[in-house]
Order: sequence, then structure tokens, then C-alpha cells
Amino acid sequence: MRHRPDRERPATEGQRRRLAPGLSMRAIVPNAITAAALCAGLTGIRFAIADDFEKAVQAVILAGLLDGIDGRAARLLNAQTRFGAELDSLADSISFGVAPALIVYLWTLHEAPSMGWIAALAFAICCVLRLARFNARLDMLDQPHKQAGFLTGVPAPLGAGLAFLPLYLWIASGFEEFANPVLVSVWMVLVGFLMISSIPTLAWSRLRPPSHLRLGVIALVGLTMAALLTEPWFTLVAVTIVYLVLIPVGVITYAKVRRHTPIQGADPIVSPPIEPGAF
Repeated sequence: MRHRPDRERPATEGQRRRLAPGLSMRAIVPNAITAAALCAGLTGIRFAIADDFEKAVQAVILAGLLDGIDGRAARLLNAQTRFGAELDSLADSISFGVAPALIVYLWTLHEAPSMGWIAALAFAICCVLRLARFNARLDMLDQPHKQAGFLTGVPAPLGAGLAFLPLYLWIASGFEEFANPVLVSVWMVLVGFLMISSIPTLAWSRLRPPSHLRLGVIALVGLTMAALLTEPWFTLVAVTIVYLVLIPVGVITYAKVRRHTPIQGADPIVSPPIEPGAF
């Protein structure tokens, strides 16, 4: 019996997937948002080169907002792709690793060239290592933190926000003490360590205020937005400090969950899936 040539054999499902012609139209939207976030982060470097550090920080914050949208857009459109995940990770490494490191270096770290550059490199490398760990699935769903609904370490966008804390204080107060290159170098290294650490941090799914406080939370969010419009830098300082306080709260909460629920070897705690953008 003669066999049909290979070119005439019907393609398997895996072959059709490999030969799929490019991205679908649905996938273009979230990936375009990711590209916009990347452009915002790179534009922040451009503003820093021009000594416009306020706009530089604002550009990175805009990148963070767009980074929070692209994953939701992908899920809403059912357009999650491997390409989108890789693009998002690469964009985050630049917007929240390279860009903050260069912005802070151009702001003050250049005054202590050796120490300042090493601190900037340490922050950028830690951000890239965090994203590489995410891509390598070292923090898979069967890990204790994810089973309990926590993140591992500080996410990259929030790490960039923490790195800017001395810059927020300097812009808000005008005190040159906040621009001390030695102290800022130590702070950058500390934030980098928080990003790659295994410290359990609170995910959005864990922030569940009691029912009698939910109206107050809505009012607080509205007041925070108003404060960002009127006193943005002091508000950013306050928001950053609140997040720093939540880090030990997350550690304590995780310890209580671990004590009351045997996570390893038991049924996982039911919690909403961790968002891909929360690296």
C-alpha cells in the first residue's frame, strides 16, 4: 500500500498550533497596552536625562498603571498567549528594573559613582531575576505562598515605587538630606532584596476589609485619588509607607494561616488566581 506523502498528511493539533499565522486581533489589544507601558518606562529615562525627575517618576507610574491593565484586558478578551506573557515580562524588566535604576542614578547616585552604580545595578538585576523566576515557574501554584493566596516577595511595579521613596520625599520637601547618595544606595539594595526574597506579601485577594468598613474603604480610595491630584508627592509618600507597613502584616498573616492550615500535603486554600501582571 502506498502512503501519502508527508505534505498531504493532515496536520495534527500541535502542528496547527505551531503553524498558527501570527497573533489574533484579540491578542493585539493587551500586547499593545504592554508596548505602551514599555514606552512609558523608557520615556521616564528620557525625562531623567533632561533633569525633569517629576515627569520621569510620573512616566514610570503610568507604566505601572498600564501593566495592571494589560493582564486584565487579556483575560477579558480571552487572549492570553505565551507571546504576551514573555513580552510583559521583558517590558517589566525595563520599565520597573532598568528605568528606575537609571532615573535614581541620574538623580543622585552618580554623586557616589562606584557605590551608586553598584546599587543601581543591584536593583536592576534583582528585578530581572524576579521576573526570570516567575517565567521559570519557580513559584508554581503548589508553592505554599500561592496556596494561601500570597505573593512571594515584592512585585516589580511596587518595587519600582518603593525605590522612588527618597525621590518622593526630596520633591515633596526639598530637603537635600533625602538625596544623600550613600543612603539612597543602601535603600535601592534593600528594595532589590525585597523583590527577590521569599517573604510572603499580601495579594489583592487577601485585602478583604470587614463588611462594616467597606463603605469607609470606598471613601478612603476616593480621598486618596483627590489627594493625588492636589498633593501628589506627599500622597505617594503616604501610600508607600502604608505598603511598607503591610509587608510585616503579610508575614504575620501568612504565619497565622500556615499555623491554622497545614498547607503542605493538604488541600490548597481556595483563593482567586494570582494575576500574571503581579510579578
